[in-house]
Amino acid sequence: MSPRKSVAEALGTRAAILDRSVAIASAEGLEGLTIGRLAGELGMSKSGVLGHFGSKEALQLAVLGRAGEVFRAEVWEPALPAAPGLARLRVLCEAWISYLEREVFPGGCFFVAAAHEFDGRGGPVRDAVESRFDAWRGRLRKEAQRAVDAGDLPERTDPDQLAFELLGMVMALNHAIQLHHDPQAPDRARRAVQARLGDPERLSA
Repeated sequence: MSPRKSVAEALGTRAAILDRSVAIASAEGLEGLTIGRLAGELGMSKSGVLGHFGSKEALQLAVLGRAGEVFRAEVWEPALPAAPGLARLRVLCEAWISYLEREVFPGGCFFVAAAHEFDGRGGPVRDAVESRFDAWRGRLRKEAQRAVDAGDLPERTDPDQLAFELLGMVMALNHAIQLHHDPQAPDRARRAVQARLGDPERLSA
């Protein structure tokens, strides 16, 4: 076997482990991941699974990273072609709602679930979850500030407050879908976002 093929196979195996781990952890939590379970489901030995990460904590951190890649592809990248500021915020919020509505992760928003699981703990996994929330809130705040600077949102708008409210709306949507199985929740979230950011059709009329 050539070194190049060996590396490619190792990367493919690691990706398969991560994808299965993300699916499990989104529904059962990061602590629900066990090396034995993954080995059984993937037809591998425990040492084979562990050899790709070194420890359960390293696996959890890698799973967070993989979930972040999915979130970026589903929510952030669709908004990039939109003009910075209010237009991008609107596209971003629609992609965010759609990501939950389509249940991209079996257990809803991966990071909301991880936050509930680790917010009362310490350690590297908890820090990684907090860091991702901080980064996302920062992106929301940046687009809100751009909208204010462009005059698309009132000058009195507090970008930090707006980011807080948008996070709250989508976390409420995740709760309504996952706990209550409310089919009307996505439309309620869309109306809430529209009320906060304004109706683009009405603004352009």
